[in-house]
Amino acid sequence: MELQNKATALWSNFLNVKMVQIRTFHMTWFAFFSCFFAWFGIAPLMSVVRDELGLTPDQIGWAIIGSVSMTIFARLFIGWLCDRIGPRKSYTWLLLIGSLPVMGIGLAQSFETFLLFRVLIGGIGAAFVITQYHTSVMFAPNVVGQANATSAGWGNLGGGVTQFVMPLLFSVMVIGFGFSEAVGWRLSMIVVGVIIFLTGIAYYYLTQDAPDGNFDDLRAQGRMEEKKNVTGNYMHALKDSRVWVLFVIYGASFGIELTVNNVAALYFMDYFDLTLVTAGFVAASFGLMNLFARTLGGIFGDNFGALWGLRGRAFWLFICLLFEGLALMVFSQMNVLFLALPSLIVFSLFTQMAEGATYSVVPFINKKALGAVAGVVGAGGNAGAVLAGFLFKNVIDWSEAFFILGIVVTCASFLAFFVRFSTRQEDEERANFAAANIDTLRARAQKANAALDEGLAAVASKQASIAE
Repeated sequence: MELQNKATALWSNFLNVKMVQIRTFHMTWFAFFSCFFAWFGIAPLMSVVRDELGLTPDQIGWAIIGSVSMTIFARLFIGWLCDRIGPRKSYTWLLLIGSLPVMGIGLAQSFETFLLFRVLIGGIGAAFVITQYHTSVMFAPNVVGQANATSAGWGNLGGGVTQFVMPLLFSVMVIGFGFSEAVGWRLSMIVVGVIIFLTGIAYYYLTQDAPDGNFDDLRAQGRMEEKKNVTGNYMHALKDSRVWVLFVIYGASFGIELTVNNVAALYFMDYFDLTLVTAGFVAASFGLMNLFARTLGGIFGDNFGALWGLRGRAFWLFICLLFEGLALMVFSQMNVLFLALPSLIVFSLFTQMAEGATYSVVPFINKKALGAVAGVVGAGGNAGAVLAGFLFKNVIDWSEAFFILGIVVTCASFLAFFVRFSTRQEDEERANFAAANIDTLRARAQKANAALDEGLAAVASKQASIAE
C-alpha cells in the first residue's frame, strides 16, 4: 500500500528541519557523504600505501576491484533489509558496523590484510541504497527525482572531497604532529571511522522510517504490508526485466564513477607528473561535480516526467548516458592537463546526471518492493565497477581502458528504450503527479494567505496607532 503524507516540495522547505521529511533528507545525504568519504578515503593515499607495503600494479588492481566487489552483495541484502526493518534501523546498523573496518585498515601490515580490510570497507557503499529508499518514501512523485538525486549527489560528493581532504589530513598527521608516514595514513583512517560511528548514532535518533512513523508502528496499525510478504515481493521484483536493464545502466554510470574515484589520483600522478596533493585536487574535480550535477539529472527527470510521463524519464536517461560515453572517449585521448581537466569535468557532469536520471525512474518500477529495486539497481553500479576494474590491472594502458569504457557506455545508453511502463501505470502516475502539484500549490496559497493576513494586521495596527 502507498505511504501517505509525503512531502510535495523540497527547496521551499529546505531549511525547515522540523519537518521529518526534510530532516531525514539532510541526514540521508550527510550519512552517505560520510560513508562515501570513508569508502574512498584510502584512494588518494595509495601512493604512500604502495611504497610502504611494496604493492605491485597487479595488487593495486585487485585492491581497486576488492573495494567495490563487497558492495554488490551488501546492496542486494540491504534493499531487502530496508523493506523488512525500515531504513532507520538499517542505516544505523550499517554505519556502526561499517566504521569498524574503516578504523581497522590501520592494522594492515601486508597486501593480504590490506586487501581484506579494503573489501570489508566496501560494505558501507550499501548506504546509497538506504539513502535512495529513505528519500523515496519521504517525497511525492513531483519531487522524488530531485530529492533522490540531490541526496545521492551530495553523498557522492564525499568521493570528491576525500581526494583532497585525506592528503591534507595525512599531512597534518605527518608534518603537524610528527608521525611517520606509516602511522599517518593509519591515524587518518581512524579519524574517519570515528565520524562514521557517531553518524550512526545520530541517524537513529534524528530520523524515522516514513512520514507517519516507523515501520513497526505502521505495521501494527495495519497501514503497511507485513514482514512475511517482503521476501515474496523481493522475488517478484527480481523477475522484472526492467530492473536488470537499470542494473546494467547504473553500472555504466555509477560504476564508471567508482572506477574514476579509485584510479584518478594515481592516473594524474603517473600520466601528468603531478604531486600527491595536486593530483588529489585535480581528481577531486570529478567528484565535486556531485554538488549539483546529479541534482540536475533528477530535476530534468522530474521535468521530463511532467511533460511526457514515465517514458519521458527513460528518454532523459538515454540522453545522459549517450553524452557520458562520448565525453569519456574524448577524455581518454587528452594528454595535456589543460585539456584533460575540462574534458574530465564535462564527462563528470553527464555521468552524475545519468545517475540522477536513473533514480528518477527507480521509484516507479515496483512500489511494493522499493528496497529490492533500489538494491539491485544500486548493485549494478558496483558490478560495473568490478568489471571496469579489470581494465586497470596493468593489462593495457589506462588511457586505452578509459576509451574502451566510453564505447561500452555509449552502447549501454540505448538500453534505456527498454525501460517501458504500461498505460495503466502511466495514467496512475500522471494522476499522482497532478495531485502532488495541487498539494504544492495549495501549500503555497496558504503561505501567501498567511503572509497577506500578517500584512493586513500590521497595516491595521499601524492605522490604529495613528488614530490614537
